[in-house]
Amino acid sequence: MKATIYDVAREAGVSIATVSKVINGKGKISEERRREIIEIMDRLHYQPSVIASALTGKHTYTFGLLIPDISNPFFAEVARAVEDRAHQLGYSVIICSTDNKDDRVERYIGLLKQKSVDGIIMGTGIERVDMAAELSGSMPVVAIGREWSSVPVHTVVADDYQGGRAAASHLLGLGHRRCAVLSESMTIISSRERVQGYRQALEEAGIPLHNDHIRICKFSIEDGRRNTALLLADENRPTALFCCNDLLAVGALQAAREAGVRVPEQLSIVSFDNTILAAVTDPPLTSVAQPMEQLGAMAVNLLVRELEEKPSDKQRIVLQTELIVRESTAGWRS
Repeated sequence: MKATIYDVAREAGVSIATVSKVINGKGKISEERRREIIEIMDRLHYQPSVIASALTGKHTYTFGLLIPDISNPFFAEVARAVEDRAHQLGYSVIICSTDNKDDRVERYIGLLKQKSVDGIIMGTGIERVDMAAELSGSMPVVAIGREWSSVPVHTVVADDYQGGRAAASHLLGLGHRRCAVLSESMTIISSRERVQGYRQALEEAGIPLHNDHIRICKFSIEDGRRNTALLLADENRPTALFCCNDLLAVGALQAAREAGVRVPEQLSIVSFDNTILAAVTDPPLTSVAQPMEQLGAMAVNLLVRELEEKPSDKQRIVLQTELIVRESTAGWRS
């Protein structure tokens, strides 16, 4: 027999009204008690009627999460963090992989609206300003991992600029003077900030970052490999390489191996993100770590706050990065 709200209340030793408050995210209930009641609902397989809730204008306790590529370890870890925090607060998450294509973003947004989700967490960019404005005007939206330049929304990002500076400072401290960078498109604010921080730290040390040592890549291991191979074929090849995500760094390692260039003896590599990939490569990657668990949790917190309190101001939360030194970097000896 299907469990009812009465079964949940009896099992938890509380009133039906208390269970209802937990379901609706209302009332002054301790986090521990709220979690206990949610666990009982899970154990009894109790499901509030989201269809009825949607028809009456109430919450459906469902969020949408749009990310570029679920197979990318960074977005996979962020998605897990979003799911974990949402589940703690009694919400479910529908995950959509957009491949950074506006037509796919548009289709998924339409689908999520049909599902009457309570809000959307956007980990993917939107090039069309009209689509971004329409979305932010129709439901609560939080941007995660990247910023929107056209429309004000709640935002949770890592300090990309400082992360780029940390990568450059580390390589400079090891004696490197010929430095290069692999980046995604400069239309992506996070990539632009990482490169800017890297370049600024180098220039302050009197080391110019030449344009031919800035390689713009697609978001893939293969493009990281291809662009690194071009850098290594240069007679004035770099001795240090900053890759703006772990996937590009894995491609750089492959290119170095194919070219017979030893890492880190002949080429030091620093990546960005510090996903599981950074720890399992050979050699393990020195990487600028993003706080992925915090990113996901803070995005959910902002979305729930938007639903409950409807604040007029949009928050921008910037989380600190941390350089994790492993075996892909070493001192340079000319």
